[in-house]
Amino acid sequence: MNKKGLAILMRTRMKAPSDPNKLPLLPLTGKVNQMLTNFDGNPFDSSVSQAAAEEGQGPNKLNRPTNIERDFDAVRESMHSAISLNKTEVLDVVLNDFSEGYFGLSFESRRKLLLTLAQVYDLNRTQVRDLIKQYLGLELPGSNASESSTVDEEAMLSCFYRLERNLRQVLKPAYELLFERLNNHPGGLRFLSILRADILSILAEENIASLRALDSYLKEKLNTWLSPAALELHQITWDDPASLLEKIVAYEAVHPISNLLDLKRRLGVGRRCFGYLHPAIPGEPLIFIEVALLRNVAQTIQEVLWDTPPIPESEATCALFYSISSTQPGLAGINLGKFLIKRVITLVKRDMPHISTFATISPIPGYMQWLLSKLASQSILAEVENMSQSSSSGSFSTFRENLLEPDEERLLLSCSQESFPGKNGMDVMLKLLTSTKYEWTSSPELLSALKPPLMRLCARYLLEEKKRGKALDSVANFHLQNGAMIERINWMADRSEKGLRQSGGIMVNYVYRVEKIDEYAQSYFSTGHIHASNDIRRYTMPWKGHEVTTV
Repeated sequence: MNKKGLAILMRTRMKAPSDPNKLPLLPLTGKVNQMLTNFDGNPFDSSVSQAAAEEGQGPNKLNRPTNIERDFDAVRESMHSAISLNKTEVLDVVLNDFSEGYFGLSFESRRKLLLTLAQVYDLNRTQVRDLIKQYLGLELPGSNASESSTVDEEAMLSCFYRLERNLRQVLKPAYELLFERLNNHPGGLRFLSILRADILSILAEENIASLRALDSYLKEKLNTWLSPAALELHQITWDDPASLLEKIVAYEAVHPISNLLDLKRRLGVGRRCFGYLHPAIPGEPLIFIEVALLRNVAQTIQEVLWDTPPIPESEATCALFYSISSTQPGLAGINLGKFLIKRVITLVKRDMPHISTFATISPIPGYMQWLLSKLASQSILAEVENMSQSSSSGSFSTFRENLLEPDEERLLLSCSQESFPGKNGMDVMLKLLTSTKYEWTSSPELLSALKPPLMRLCARYLLEEKKRGKALDSVANFHLQNGAMIERINWMADRSEKGLRQSGGIMVNYVYRVEKIDEYAQSYFSTGHIHASNDIRRYTMPWKGHEVTTV
């Protein structure tokens, strides 16, 4: 495919998916690209290739049974053969037959097959129990008060070693052999990734214990097979094959590439793009990161994406990571980004010693969802409290919290009386932020009134709102577990519809201090401590007073 062909494909592919939450069924050949939502609700956008559409292999086509759908029993039999056969000369044929048959199944048939794999080819728990009983019945060497000979001890230890070896074997489910064989089969790693993507899509709808165990086992295997030693770091440039550049366009999940000039600019002077490649999936990055070389850490995404002349690279002091995108939905939860960021930092420092700052300009995808939920619940509690006071019951909810400080509430009420009247400041704020046309962004008075509470509550969200001891925001958790610190939040940094919907236009700079990356990552992993600048922590001081510590 030449560059002209790529341009044509781009014009036909720049369409938003009609249902980004629906997982399509994906063929091994890669003719249909992925579209999946990850664990934390961040969509990975993609498109369907023109060739696949012509062959009738688009997502909608695959999600319903057709007259050429493979017989389920035949595919199940080929899966059984792929696990049970030992003849290597026919194994490749069997694995091919299984993978091809799998892609001919409807979504419901795939679900049925995966449940069969998870339940029928699980480990044999009867054997496990029997071996455990035998193991518990053994007497530990040296536990007998009477002296025993060295020969007797060796005999007893031999029994332990034999039972332990047998336990290790029976604790392996039968489907492990299928995974191992597919990993060594041409195209098998891609197939396993697609298989796991289907598993995740089912688990998103149903919490099935056996299927979750299957996913956990496959995830562990993929983690091993996709170790950094097996991955090649590749700098993606305009001179790369058009087929690879096409995938960059299709998989860019943070800031969509609008046209061919936009792509060329992102790969040109003052910009870098790096991806991890695996030999088993040639010509397709598993994950890629886009970097801008700047004089200072950008405060808005517009500074990075707008068509302005880049500075001479020799004048740059900052490498800004502004987009990182996964191309394989089935690799969700496998932190390839951690290794990619570290490798890119090392490479940039080697090639450009004048670069001293490594930072991001990142979205805050969960902020508005969290804030709107808090505002709605507090508005209801406030209304209930007012009713209670009017009925002289005097009851007061322990969950009641005014998210706004007095000055913030007064300013909001005063400048929104005509256009967005409300019972209280939180009610007004909720109405403003849920307006479909985001009218508040075009009013200097409303922008001025909303900035203090939105920035303060954003700092609270990033620093204090936790899930299982870690940052609630998915992007924050990603960078913090990789060893970054929160440096700065930026007002109206992303004025796109997506930016306003996700975070009210606010974006955040995470900074990777090279000498502190491992220390910060370890403290976050062990205690959940979030390293942040003094400027960020000042936003929360009125709420925490003297207890706030700074870094």
